[in-house]
Amino acid sequence: MTTTLTRNWTSVLFDLDGTILDSAPGIVQSLVDTFAYLGLPVPPHDELMHYVGPPLLDSFRNRAGLSEEAAQNALRVYRQDFRKDGAFDSAVFPGIVGLLESLAEADVPMAIVTSKPEAQASRILDHFDLRHFFTVVAGATEDETRATKTAIVGHALAELAALGHDTSLTVMVGDRIYDVEGAAAFDVPSIIVEWGYGSPAEAKGAMATVYSTDRLRGLLLGG
Repeated sequence: MTTTLTRNWTSVLFDLDGTILDSAPGIVQSLVDTFAYLGLPVPPHDELMHYVGPPLLDSFRNRAGLSEEAAQNALRVYRQDFRKDGAFDSAVFPGIVGLLESLAEADVPMAIVTSKPEAQASRILDHFDLRHFFTVVAGATEDETRATKTAIVGHALAELAALGHDTSLTVMVGDRIYDVEGAAAFDVPSIIVEWGYGSPAEAKGAMATVYSTDRLRGLLLGG
């Protein structure tokens, strides 16, 4: 896919963890609690950081090597712990609120696209007083029937279109390769933020990488 930078984006999709919120502390602690509760060796912090962003069910299967049944159980335990202690152990990255205000003032519809369960993502956004910026909050379903980033991007685009918004020039903003690949499945270009949790290699295929919200504002709005 080739594209050029444009000032005329008709809608913007945002990842949540690592893009809007520095949510790693709460996620990592809930993972530690989950492994300990299940009687499994607790991976080191550097390894647990790889769990932040991708669908957790995939990480329990592929990184922890759990069977399908064990991975599903680990996900249930994690979600119970995260709801109790970790959901709000996050911080909004510097400059994000101003960026969202600028996009809102320009009447650019925005959507959250996250691997978190949809209802949980909405509660977290409410907690940080960010929910009002987003026309759509698209996340995973509790039963994991919608779990991949590709499926969630598709859901967000469909919801925006159903509300009458133009999605013909949509851009995805994220920090992991899952954001790039999920968006590319719908010919949506992506911008990777360097303040997130991904490695530089994960930006391959992205239209651009940015190191600051000011630079991101310039790519999204011009100037």
